[in-house]
Formats: sequence, C-alpha cells, structure tokens
Amino acid sequence: MIFGFTLLLAFQIAGNVLERYFSLPIPGTVIGMFLLLTTLICNENLAKYVRPISLLLISYLAIFFVPAGVGVMLHLDRIQHEWIAICSSLVISTLLAIATTALVIKYSSHWLEKKRQKKLLERQGDH
Repeated sequence: MIFGFTLLLAFQIAGNVLERYFSLPIPGTVIGMFLLLTTLICNENLAKYVRPISLLLISYLAIFFVPAGVGVMLHLDRIQHEWIAICSSLVISTLLAIATTALVIKYSSHWLEKKRQKKLLERQGDH
C-alpha cells in the first residue's frame, strides 16, 4: 500500500511541476491524474498497487469536503447577491461534466473492446 501511495504522490508532484514549469492553466493535480491514468492504461500491472490505497482514500473522501463547506459558510452574503450566476454555472458545468463523462465512457468502452478482440485474435493465432 505504501508503494501505491508513493505512486499517487509522485504523479501529483509531477503534475504540479509541469503546471508551474510550463505555466499551464490546468491544475497540477489534474495533470497528475491524467498522467496516472495514461500510465495505468499503458501498464495494467501498476493498478494492483494503486487500487488498495485509492479505495482507502475514497472511503475518507467526505472529510475532504469539510474545508470547502466552511468556506461557503464564510461567504453567505456574497452567495445571496450572486446566486443566479452561481446556480447557472453549477447547472451548465454539471451538464458539461455529464456529457463529457458519457463521451469518455463511450469511446473508452469502444477502445477496450477493440483491445480485447485483438488479444483474443492473437491467442487464437497462437493455437
């Protein structure tokens, strides 16, 4: 589990370094997650190290939202004045996230199916 945690931290640090070095508008943690995803796709064996720590961190995910909730409570007066813009952006970003997720799932499942079929054909060719 320590090796998996080290991998997660290494990819987060790599993403942060890339963000700062290239002055990217994307958060370093997002870049790190993308790098981790790419690595896991290319090397499926690393998933067995990352999976246990990932499941553990997900079980404590609600705790990470406490600081954000406190921050919202500190700015209630601002939220009262700008609630239309806030609600509009929440609805639009949620719809965009749903659409993006649907497209990623669609194309990922298509890609994975092609990969499975290729492996199956390779196995049949060996026999």
